Order: sequence, then C-alpha cells, then structure tokens
Amino acid sequence: MLRLPMLFLSLVAFPLTVLSQESRPQDVLPAPPGGASWKMVWHDEFDGNSLDTSKWTVPPEGVRRDGWWSPRAVALDGQGRLAISTFQDGDRLLDGCITTEGKFEHAQGYYVARIQLQQQPGHWSAFWVMGRQVTRIGDEGRDGTEIDIMEKPWLDDRVQHTLHWDGYGKAHKTEGVEVNVPGVMQGFHTFALWWKADEYIYYVDGQETWRSKAGGVCQSPQYMILSDEIGSWGGDITLAKLPDQFLVDYVRVYDLVETAKATPAASED
Repeated sequence: MLRLPMLFLSLVAFPLTVLSQESRPQDVLPAPPGGASWKMVWHDEFDGNSLDTSKWTVPPEGVRRDGWWSPRAVALDGQGRLAISTFQDGDRLLDGCITTEGKFEHAQGYYVARIQLQQQPGHWSAFWVMGRQVTRIGDEGRDGTEIDIMEKPWLDDRVQHTLHWDGYGKAHKTEGVEVNVPGVMQGFHTFALWWKADEYIYYVDGQETWRSKAGGVCQSPQYMILSDEIGSWGGDITLAKLPDQFLVDYVRVYDLVETAKATPAASED
C-alpha cells in the first residue's frame, strides 16, 4: 500500500452509536436497485476461541515494512472479536495479517467490517481487497486493483480510502482521498465498500464518503485482507505504549440478487 498525498474531503458530522458486542448489529446497507435485494454470501463473526482457517489464512512469520508479520499477533479474544496486536518481541516489533486468498475470492458486492481502531502511533490498521492480477499492466485496473477500503495511519478523525492499479513500478497509478469522520477513534465503526460493475462507493458507519471509477473498475475476483503495518506513515513507533491492538467484530459480504416475484393467488370459481 503506497502512501501518496491525497485529496482531503470533510464529512459532515453525524451521530455515532457504539453498540455492545452482544447486540450483533445489523448492517445499514445501501438502497438496492429496483428488482434486487441484498443477500449475505460470506461472513465471519469471530466467535469461538480460534480463527476459522477454512475462511482465513495467516501468513508465516516474515519481515513486513519496519516490523515482522507473525501469527503470534493474531488471535480471537473470546468475546467474538478478532484482535491483531502490535508488540515488542526482543529487538523486533511484531504485528500481523489475515487473508481470504484462495479461500474466498469474489468480484463486486458490498464488503463491510466493524472495527475498533488502534490507539498508539507508529503503526496502522487496514481493511482491503487485493488480487494477484494487480501487477498486470495494460488493462488499467479492470484486470486487478488494490482496493483499500480503510487505512488508519493517524490517531485523529481522518480515514484513508485508496485505489492502486497497473502494478507498483513505473506504470503504477493511484487515486485516493482522506475523509474526516468525527469520533472515529472511539469505539467500533463500520468501514464498507460497494464494489459495483462500474463504480466504487465507500462508506463509514453507513454514510457515503467517496465515489470513484478510477482504473475503469476491477472485474476480477479478489480476496480480503485485514492487516496492521509498522512504519513512519503511522508516526514514531518509539513513542507507542505497547502492546497495542485493533479489534474486528465481524466481516460480511453481500451480493445483489433478484427479488423473488410474488406468485398470483389462484382464482376460485
């Protein structure tokens, strides 16, 4: 995920409601087009005491930016939440990542995660959609786009949305925005993407924050990633009081399906 200066947008303040874990909130979905409705096609509520490995892969330990991604940084907290931690391990800093690569790869739909953000500087949480085709060059982003639904390198009200396509070399292209969401650092919030055939629409707490058609819109199935990154974009990690973590209440994916038509009642003679 590249960090480039982006256009800044301010979102009008709106009331935020922090819901308890027991409430299992329902998602506020965009109004579907006529003749269609939303259907959940994939989800993980992070219940139980261990990550569902039929849905997620945890990459093996290895260097990632200024730290190390480690399976030791990924756990369920026993209260229905995923916890990705950042902590000191001797002379190393560890954090982590999970991905649905090879287990759930999907094109288009509505993707949403309910997240409580990290509280210390020097690292940042992210919810993104990625595909192996992103490195291809020649069809703009239609054959593959890194879609950063949310990146949070700052400890203020800003949230980053970004698109990357045509690889990460000389041909690389990107478009993104910073949006201002008052109160986003407190409690849980939903971060979502409606990936349409011809447009990306981003949401925070059910409120639209950005629209883009950059790259021509990806048409290829891609996988989801939840990750933490250690690096200067997030500030000075030496100032952080570690351990720190971000929590994920759930991840859900919805598709548009044709609404069933009512069958006319049989007439009685």
